[in-house]
This record gives sequence, C-alpha cells and structure tokens, in this order.
Amino acid sequence: MEQYNWRDRLFESLSFPTLLLTPDMVVTAANQKFLDKFGYREEELIGKHCNQVLCKTEEPCPKSTCPIYHTLNEKRGASEIIEITGPDGQEVYEDRVCSPIFDEKGDVSYIMLSLRDVTRTKLLELELRKTNEFLENIIASSVSAIIVADMKGVIMVMNESARKLFGYTENVAVGKSIAEYLYTPGGARSVMKKLRSPDYGGVGKLHTTEMTVIHSSGEEIPVEMNASIIYQDGREIATMGIYTDLRPKIAIERKLKEAERIKIMQSNKMASLGHLAAGVAHEINNPLSGILIDASLILEELEQDSPLRKQVEDIVADTNRCKEIVKNLLAYSRQTEFKKEVLNINGVIEQAFAFLREHALLQNITVHKEFSSSMLICEGDNNQLIQVFTNMIINATQAMDGKGAITIRASKEKAEGKIYVEISDTGCGIPKDNIPKIFEPFFTTKEEGKGTGLGLSTVRDILEKHGGNITVKYTCPEGTTFLIELPLVKVDEETLI
Repeated sequence: MEQYNWRDRLFESLSFPTLLLTPDMVVTAANQKFLDKFGYREEELIGKHCNQVLCKTEEPCPKSTCPIYHTLNEKRGASEIIEITGPDGQEVYEDRVCSPIFDEKGDVSYIMLSLRDVTRTKLLELELRKTNEFLENIIASSVSAIIVADMKGVIMVMNESARKLFGYTENVAVGKSIAEYLYTPGGARSVMKKLRSPDYGGVGKLHTTEMTVIHSSGEEIPVEMNASIIYQDGREIATMGIYTDLRPKIAIERKLKEAERIKIMQSNKMASLGHLAAGVAHEINNPLSGILIDASLILEELEQDSPLRKQVEDIVADTNRCKEIVKNLLAYSRQTEFKKEVLNINGVIEQAFAFLREHALLQNITVHKEFSSSMLICEGDNNQLIQVFTNMIINATQAMDGKGAITIRASKEKAEGKIYVEISDTGCGIPKDNIPKIFEPFFTTKEEGKGTGLGLSTVRDILEKHGGNITVKYTCPEGTTFLIELPLVKVDEETLI
C-alpha cells in the first residue's frame, strides 16, 4: 500500500498534464494537472479510449503518427508534436510524450502519456525557419555571386550566380574543400590576411576590391569582391564572399574607349578637311570673281538676240553657284569671324527673306509668318544667323520643287529661357533612314552637281556656336517641320528702340 501511495504521489507530482493508459489505449488514470487544464472529472475519463479524450473522435489515430503505437511496438519512449486548436481558437502545438511502464516480464503494461505545450517554442522555430528560408531565397536569387565556406575551405553555400561564375555544379561545389582553388595562387591567403586586418574596412570585413578568380576550366576572371568573416561567440566559423564579374564592365569600357578613339580620329579628320576646304575656297575664290566679272561684262555687250547670250548666261549662273559653294565651304571650315551682338530673331528672319526676295525659287512659294508679338532677343552673329535662315528657306523650297507653302513660327518660353523657331514646308518629307544623317557634312540626297551636303551641317554648327540646336520635329510625305532652339536673352525692350 505504501508503494502504491508512493507511485500515486509521483504521478501527481508530474509537471505536465498526464494520462495513464493500458496497452489497448484505455485511460486508467489522469493526474490533477490534466483534470484542471481540460476541465474533466476523473470518473469521466476512466474507461475511455485516448482518441475519445484527446481527439474528440471515435476513430483511432493513424498508427504512422501516433507515438503510443511506436512505444508499444518498440518498447521505448516516443513523442510527436501535434497541432491542435486551443479553447480560444488559436493554434496550439502540443508535444505528446509517451513513456512505457514495464511488468516483471519486460512487457509494456502501461503507457504514461504527458502533454507538453510547446506552442511558443514551435512558433519561434517556425519563424526562424521562415527567416532562414527568406535569407536563403535572397542569396539564391541574388545576381551577385555569393559563396560561404567554413574555415577549412569547405563550401557551405554557393548560389546559382556563383556556380555560373566559377563553373561548378552544386553537387561538385557544396561540401567540397575547393575554396583555395577559386583564387590564383596565394589569393585565398591574401584575402584572409586582409579580412583580419583593420586596414581594409575593419577587422572581419573587406570592402570592394578588385582581384582575379579562377573558373573551373582554368580561365582567369577579373571580379570585384566584398568579403566578411562570420563569427559565433567570438570565434571565426565561416567566411562569405560576394563577387561581381567585371568582364561586361571591361568590355563596355573597351568599346567606349574605341568609340572615343574613333570619334577623335573623325574629329581630326574633319578638322583637316575643314582646313583643306578653307584653303581650296580661298584659292578658287579670286579666279571665280574674275570669271564672273568678265562674263558679266561680255553679257552686257551682247545683243539680246545674240546666239552666244545663252552660253554666257549659263557661265554667270554656274559661276554664282560655284561662289555659293565656296561660301558654304568657308562657313563650314569656320573661317568667318564671329561678331556677337544683341539681336531680335524676328528681324533676322525678315532680313533672310529680304535677301531672297528676288530668288527664283520663291516665285511660286506661299510664305506664312507667325511671329511672337514681343521681341525674341538673343545674342549672336547677325550675318551667321541670316545664313542659317537663308539655308533653311532654300532647303524648304527645294524640297517642294519650287511650288508649295512655307510656314515660319517664332515664339519664346520664358520659363525655359528659349526661343523656338519652326520652319515647315509642304514637300515630300525625309525618309526615316536619312534623318540621323542629314546634319552630317557632305551628306545629300540631291542629284550630283546640285548640292554639296554642307547646308544643314553649316546650320547646325552655327547654331551650336550660338548655344542653340536644330532637330527634325516632324516629317511625313506631306511635309517636314524643323525646330530651331536658341537661348533667350532678357533685355529691356525699350533699350532696343
């Protein structure tokens, strides 16, 4: 009786709610902690199967997950964490621990089933697992190559980007001591030396540094590397390296350098061409003037019905065209002097039309002028800007074969500090493939002998010299609009009167 009381007192002293079951899973006893937690009286439990008490079901628990079956079959303790719904509707994790009680023959005569609430521990474990999975996903999806190795060089983590960079499959790399083979000879030792030094970002850290790593094929790859030592309780347990492949960057830099070299060569070429053009223009300008004077004098002496008159008129016309080409060559080679003054763009455009009022190309052209009512003031060379608008007007008339309409709109935008001039024609438009080329020197779509390809190039150069710009705003088979921009100068209009 005393032994029974001792066992009874031991059963009651258990820290967890506990049931005593027979091998056929019938409840024979419950300690007070169980009765208090679940609100039972002991007589309500005695004789019931454990599934009726714990699972509130008449169906036995699956043998594969029931720790009682494991205890009976293996004659040793077993446990299983079960997720259940608590009285308040919240999820509860319960660790059901079974301990066998043996008889004199060593058979299991009773099973002690203790219920331990491990909800807090389980939720922390789940949260930690989610955090670890999240971090693993970050590492796995990173575009940068990331490798984690222990202090013996055994790879612990190698993400997809790292496997591509170094040329290792996951099966080959992870768990293998290959860290030293990832670097050039002495490279791994050099990295560790820097990591343990305070001079490269602090002890345990290595800020961005350029180095060479080795592909599994033996190819040397330039990379940028950031590294750190991972500590646990003050001990070095692992290292982590983050690598960025520099080959694309180096390739881009090489292309940029090559493009810059070609640009400089082209610039030098165009400068030489400009000097050559200036020299040629000066050399032929005087003979052309002589030819023009002599031909004009001969033309004055000839009778109106002279059979030579047509030939001499052609000589005068061709000589004038040659002088126009010379003028464009001089403008292109920038041999003209830049005279800076305050100008009203409305007036400059009017002067351009005045110079062209007798031009044959304008005889069948309708001109629409839409000028701002206020002055459009800029600083620049009056003659050069007249040349800009003269060239643009002539280009527009040629695009229309001498018949159509030209519209010139001039306005300003104070907030942007700009003057805008739109020149529209009703010509045939510009093919899309030609738009990037039309401002290049000597590019022309005109028939041989009818254009030098310097008009728009000269216009662009003059405008850039004035801090302005020209672009094709719109083009189609029904016409083209060019947009000219110039800096707006704030001047008291009364001082210009």
